[in-house]
Amino acid sequence: MPNLKPLELGVIFWASSLKPALEQIQGLKALGVRCAQMGIAGDFDPTDRAAEWKAACQAEDFTLLTVTAAYNGEDYADIPTVVRTVGFIPAATRVEREARTIALCDFAHAVGIPVFACHIGFVPHDRDNLDYLAVQAMVKRICDHCAIHGMSFHLETGQEPADVLFDFLVDTGRPNLLINFDPANMILYGTGDPIEAMEVLKGSIASIHAKDGDWPDASKPGSLGSEKPLGSGAVGIPRFVAKLKEIGYSAPIVIEREGTSPEQWNADMRAAIELLKSLV
Repeated sequence: MPNLKPLELGVIFWASSLKPALEQIQGLKALGVRCAQMGIAGDFDPTDRAAEWKAACQAEDFTLLTVTAAYNGEDYADIPTVVRTVGFIPAATRVEREARTIALCDFAHAVGIPVFACHIGFVPHDRDNLDYLAVQAMVKRICDHCAIHGMSFHLETGQEPADVLFDFLVDTGRPNLLINFDPANMILYGTGDPIEAMEVLKGSIASIHAKDGDWPDASKPGSLGSEKPLGSGAVGIPRFVAKLKEIGYSAPIVIEREGTSPEQWNADMRAAIELLKSLV
């Protein structure tokens, strides 16, 4: 990646339709980072915005690594709600979300962003399941569209165990289908130890979220775990960074923090950056 060092620190942010791109990029640079993933919520209209974002990145010598999509109607209240609403698994929203995905891939390409990413939802464990097959076909189409632009599609981890995700990658058979590994998501969804999951998926991990969290409350079936500031949850950030080095990962480490006020987000990001600097 241009001008970026191995294990360069970055952040993920959510693009605002109400603020100029240059202002948003300058706010990120004020944290002391030179790269970021660009989160795009369902209400963000990318129409005629690509030139503005491209110019802002060039003006500030800033690298946008990924467009990460969320979709209208998604709800992360608890695991059953995630199953019903998130990603490509809900059949009722597949056509709409595929069209939105293609539009965001085209936006990313126009800005000069080489990766699209999202949660595709809870992948069924049964490889003959009709939803498994339908989502697999949809992901193939998206990968093929990304390939036209020389882009990759990174799947967010956590909503299924690592072996299920690995099988999905193999079955889909697209070389530009890779993994954005989030260790906290494995914990938040209760799907497995993140370090063990990294070993399973290591050949396909192409981007990273540095995020922390605690396991779900076992007394509340279907509940999600709770996200925590980096270093204060169950991931074990020192062993996470050590595992990244062990598997030969050298792309940016992108810090994610959600569910806070803007002021708290900035404070948590700055603390996370200092923690990771001490480990990287």
